[in-house]
Amino acid sequence: MTVSLSVVVPVKDEAENVTPLLREIAAAVTGEVGHEIIFVDDGSSDGTPGILEALKAEVPALRVLVHDRNIGQSRAIRTGVRAARGEIVVTMDGDGQNDPADIPRLLASLREGRARGVGLVSGVRVNRKDNAWKKFQSGLANRYRRWRLKDGARDVGCSLKAFPREVFLALPYFDNMHRFLIALVRREGYDVRFVDVNHRPRRHGHSKYNGLGRFFVGIRDVAGVRWLTKRYRGPAAPREL
Repeated sequence: MTVSLSVVVPVKDEAENVTPLLREIAAAVTGEVGHEIIFVDDGSSDGTPGILEALKAEVPALRVLVHDRNIGQSRAIRTGVRAARGEIVVTMDGDGQNDPADIPRLLASLREGRARGVGLVSGVRVNRKDNAWKKFQSGLANRYRRWRLKDGARDVGCSLKAFPREVFLALPYFDNMHRFLIALVRREGYDVRFVDVNHRPRRHGHSKYNGLGRFFVGIRDVAGVRWLTKRYRGPAAPREL
């Protein structure tokens, strides 16, 4: 069967979250003829890969890819997108805070906008279920990035996104690039749409990120992305003679 949609979910040490999340994703995309769900385990040490492997009998659309060591969320997303068979890819976090029920709305917006040059639909979390300190850090990072990159990003930390696979594969890769997809997609000449999405509290486990430490690393990354943008002459439309 031809695959039209690939849902890519990077995970690390999410043994308690992957089962309910997979079932929710499967329910959300049941109307998509020819879909696959790709979980990419990024060096878990808590048995997550074994749980996912067992779930393949329950959800035939599930594929499980495993990194032999932890190399980061961007690399896990890239692994999943490169392995994807679908023309359209949806990415989301593996901690259960993104709501799979929002996937159809992102897909509808992307499909309606592709003829108008839309290359990415990015979720914007409303009523975030994070603590005040985490929300403060996120807001600071968003304001700084908008000032430096002029990309209009409203919520760079939301991993729930939909895009054509070919668009992602045309982007320059670097570790942590998943947080700059909006700027990088605009750099290629595509438009970006934003869709408000649900945000849920984490039920199990704990966040893998130090927000303040990530902010300081992000300052360097922002400088790099700004350089990439300045050193690009824009997309070309070659014609064959």
